[in-house]
Amino acid sequence: MIQGKSFAEMLERAINEYKNRGIDTLQVIEELLALAKKISDADKRGERLGLSEEEIAFYDALADNESALEILGNETLRLMAAELVRIIRQNAGVDWTLRKNIQAKIKVSVKRLLKKYGYPPDKQKLATDNVLKQAELLCRDAGFSAT
Repeated sequence: MIQGKSFAEMLERAINEYKNRGIDTLQVIEELLALAKKISDADKRGERLGLSEEEIAFYDALADNESALEILGNETLRLMAAELVRIIRQNAGVDWTLRKNIQAKIKVSVKRLLKKYGYPPDKQKLATDNVLKQAELLCRDAGFSAT
């Protein structure tokens, strides 16, 4: 979700500049090639960090807050991401996004995890929201569900 949002913003910016005649066709192509390289680099980043596709998605949701990354560091965020995958897999069923009781249980589990690892309190609500949105996307798009 976080990476996709960033890439979409870069693409939209390039297209808008082209439409407004701020850049020419060659520059649009260069921008698109740069975007493709960034997407490729983002895929490799998960491998470098030793994270699965699902884990890197949750890592990004947590690391969206720069102060959390600075305070907790990569290793703690990696552990948190792996634990989030486990929490979602244990609790997410086929219809979990429609069932308020399951959503509440997952939300409480996420909040506990953030407190357990010392995630910055002022950013916990945003992180919880990001994690839940990411979980919904993964479950909907990738068939990510309880095992």
